[in-house]
Amino acid sequence: MSKTNKLALLPVMLCFFAMGFVDLVGIASNYVKEDLQLTDSVANIFPSLVFFWFLIFSVPTGMLMNKIGRKNTVLLSLVVTVVSLLLPLFGENFPIMLCAFSLLGIGNALMQTSLNPLVSTVMGGGNLASTLTFGQFIKAIASFLAPYLAMWGATQVIPSFGYDWRILFAIYFVVGILAAVLLGVTPIEEEKIEGKASTFAECIKLLGTPIVLLSFFGIMCHVGIDVGTNTTAPKILMERLGMTLNDAAFATSLYFIFRTIGCLTGSFFLRVLPNRTFFIISVVMMALSMCGLFIGTEKWMLYTAIALVGYGNSNIFSICFAQALTSMPDKQNEVSGLMIMGLFGGTIFPLLMGIASDAMGQAGAVIVMAVGVVYLFTYINKVKNA
Repeated sequence: MSKTNKLALLPVMLCFFAMGFVDLVGIASNYVKEDLQLTDSVANIFPSLVFFWFLIFSVPTGMLMNKIGRKNTVLLSLVVTVVSLLLPLFGENFPIMLCAFSLLGIGNALMQTSLNPLVSTVMGGGNLASTLTFGQFIKAIASFLAPYLAMWGATQVIPSFGYDWRILFAIYFVVGILAAVLLGVTPIEEEKIEGKASTFAECIKLLGTPIVLLSFFGIMCHVGIDVGTNTTAPKILMERLGMTLNDAAFATSLYFIFRTIGCLTGSFFLRVLPNRTFFIISVVMMALSMCGLFIGTEKWMLYTAIALVGYGNSNIFSICFAQALTSMPDKQNEVSGLMIMGLFGGTIFPLLMGIASDAMGQAGAVIVMAVGVVYLFTYINKVKNA
């Protein structure tokens, strides 16, 4: 790795922190639900809307990277993200929050598609899975801070300047600007794309490659379970333990604390353990957690289940992403776009979970997530040990 690219790791990792802003949607949708008196089905539109844009923008972003470069695409994503964080500071009505969550999703689709391949550029291709996992660790810090910042703002523990729980948006707005400035002034050497850029149809055609398609579904399940737990864990505590939202918000933080620990330790384990072995351990932990969330009625059991799914789900994305990216080294931008399109799972799962939970309580939402865990068991044989 060149000296220039070593210097680029700091702003790139700050961009991973900014990538974590998208996870505020879980706790934010719960506060919006309470403030605007919405049903589960309507409130779950917010996380679904955020991840809907991954379906639309991921593949075009992969093509855009071929034209303007990975760094410039990340900068564009930061601009869109910063605007999305600014909007809720003007009010909390339904149209403003819809607009803000849409822009947050668009910005994140651009960022996730371009930032992961930018890591490949900075690292020169070495230890990609473990470096992506370390980036996910940085992202998870932003994710688990979000519920705390919202809770502290709502309870006036930190000065909220009349924004209440929305002070969260103001804090992340400032960090987003800092990330954009730092990345903007950092030189990064990018390799030139040889030959003509792929068309949209050629990108989609790559899904015909089995490992790309199966990794795509793996990422759909990972994100569906991620957003699902993020949104549903507080509701489970409120339903079964009678907690208030401010108390139950800890469930989202607990999930992200263990996801953060999982990413940090995972970046080590992925260097010393076979990838497949670590993947099996992760999926078994997720299966145990689904059992706990389904039948648990005591605090210790529910907290243990939330911690297990947090740790287990922390490295699934990096492993699936790396499997697909390394399978087609000459089409990394296009494959990255397709993998990030898999984050559309964050739209499908909450919608189905909202319908299931309105019909049969939060146990219905857990059943929907458990289907994703079952799929990940079928993916085990596709994970290479390298």
